[in-house]
Amino acid sequence: MAAPRNIVGPQVMRIRNGKSMSQSDLAVACQLIGWDVSRGVIARIEGRVKWVSDSELLQLAKALKVTVPELFPKSAQRLFRIAQAG
Repeated sequence: MAAPRNIVGPQVMRIRNGKSMSQSDLAVACQLIGWDVSRGVIARIEGRVKWVSDSELLQLAKALKVTVPELFPKSAQRLFRIAQAG
């Protein structure tokens, strides 16, 4: 099995599910803010198969109505807090 292409996929899925959104719902939310993405792309992000660019992270956060650090695993979120404090 290939190495994961991103570290945000599981959190995107968790947040999406917590908002009772389907992958299609998230794709539509992304399209409404100007990112032309399909349900399949969302599935590949969540499955950690697709690499996610910084601009895509911004779009995902906006579509999910969360901050960018919330898209990262808890261990990485601690790094964001340390960086903000320093």
